[in-house]
Amino acid sequence: MFNDIGPFELVTLIVLAVLVFGPDKLPKVIQDVTRTIRKIREFSENAKQDIRQELGPEFKDFEFEDLNPKTFIRKQLDNDDLGLKEIRNGFDLKKEMAEVTDAVHGRDTDPSPSPSSGSRVDMTKKPESPAADDRPPFDADAT
Repeated sequence: MFNDIGPFELVTLIVLAVLVFGPDKLPKVIQDVTRTIRKIREFSENAKQDIRQELGPEFKDFEFEDLNPKTFIRKQLDNDDLGLKEIRNGFDLKKEMAEVTDAVHGRDTDPSPSPSSGSRVDMTKKPESPAADDRPPFDADAT
């Protein structure tokens, strides 16, 4: 729950609590807070159990944590049935970004394709040199 609180912040909170509530009332306040947190957890667990009972046996493996989009996507990407692990492992983001950067700047990329990428389409813009007698295109409607 408090994974991102460091030792300095924890000491600051303790000193602040002693100053605000005083050393006499602090144990009572801590008991009240822990009792409230326990009741909230108990209430949420009871609500989860009620929802699971109402959903029926076909949702027996339903986890409420899956409603978080990050958890849901991570769980789906780790699913072996879809074969996404091979795609994710075969995709080299740094190499792809370097190729795109080279294409934008007009530099030649390494012509040897990687074994995982298969055949690649050359997206680099190569300037076409016009022939000596070719005129630039003329649009009569534009003038």
